[in-house]
Amino acid sequence: MKSRLCFVVFCLWVITAVFGGWLFVKGWTTEGRDGRTEILLAPAERDQILAEMRHLLKAVDGIIRGLGEPKPDLKAIEAAARGAGMNMAADVEPAMMAKLPLPFKQLGMSIHKDMDALADAIGQHETPQQLLQRLSSMTARCTACHDMYGLSAN
Repeated sequence: MKSRLCFVVFCLWVITAVFGGWLFVKGWTTEGRDGRTEILLAPAERDQILAEMRHLLKAVDGIIRGLGEPKPDLKAIEAAARGAGMNMAADVEPAMMAKLPLPFKQLGMSIHKDMDALADAIGQHETPQQLLQRLSSMTARCTACHDMYGLSAN
């Protein structure tokens, strides 16, 4: 009887681990009407992700505006980049992260890491051209992600 119970418990554990792994990779998604993958979220979760995207866009705007000045304020530009770095991503709820497909999570985390790297590059006095090339690489990933995914509140 004990061995049968152990077997059942083990099987349930394996099923749970497989489902959890599948959910971590696929997320909570469906095919969208426009061909993109729709990520299904609660309204508050959707609002949180959109707020994070707006924060990132404002950081990009601050960096570009700052680099366009005749005498750029490097401390302000660095602060804009750092404000959109990994610290910004630290408070994400695990339940919401589970709903996001793996490529979406990877793209988002790469942007936050690259914002920190951009802030470091500003501090190391890279040229505006080099900084804009870094930023261009990041915004290319942003547009690719927006081409692949949409957010739906359910």
